[in-house]
Amino acid sequence: METVEQVRQAGVFSTVRRSVRMTVGQQRVWETNWAQLGRKLEDIPAGLVDLADWFGRDAPTVLEIGSGMGEGTSQLARQAPEVNHIAAEVYPAGLGQLMLWVEKYELDNVRLLHGDALEFLTDHLPAESLAGVRVFFPDPWPKKRHHKRRLITPPFVKLLASRLQPGGRLHLATDWQGYADDMLAICEAEPLLTNEYDGWAPRPDWRPITKFESRAHDEGRRCHDLMFMKSAT
Repeated sequence: METVEQVRQAGVFSTVRRSVRMTVGQQRVWETNWAQLGRKLEDIPAGLVDLADWFGRDAPTVLEIGSGMGEGTSQLARQAPEVNHIAAEVYPAGLGQLMLWVEKYELDNVRLLHGDALEFLTDHLPAESLAGVRVFFPDPWPKKRHHKRRLITPPFVKLLASRLQPGGRLHLATDWQGYADDMLAICEAEPLLTNEYDGWAPRPDWRPITKFESRAHDEGRRCHDLMFMKSAT
């Protein structure tokens, strides 16, 4: 298994952890529910995570990288109670808000990761352990000199593909045309992945509209979905 340092040296840049004040409600639910629902990356013991033990059941598991304020994640979990959902986010208030949604809808199929998804994938998830990976509206870093900071790069997609089960899906979405073009080219170049469509995927009705997508629509930007399947081995 490659180390995080090796993957980063190959060109993968993860998100940056942020420290942001939480609301009273977010703080309350963090104090009462985090021990059951969440894990901080630094608190995970060395080695692979037993997903069935974490969720209390053996079920297909989907990892969402960058769950934001969690409303979309909670809606997806409500739509698919038979699926385990891991929400990875570096924004504590976002995880707190997601726990409020989990509490409101009485969801038992959501777990939260506070920390670097790259390190979690590299050090704690076994190969072919995920039924799906979702990365919706990652930071586009629109300036050319910042493109190297983008999350979706060939090494990162290779890592994601290695963690997908045969038949598992990588689902990406972005509202920046240049990034969308790069995502498409990168995914199509990964030999373990096959595009489920001829180019862009139609926007699925089941994907909730986030504030980022609404803002993009208001500003005249088109959103693109990409869906790639892990080839059978």
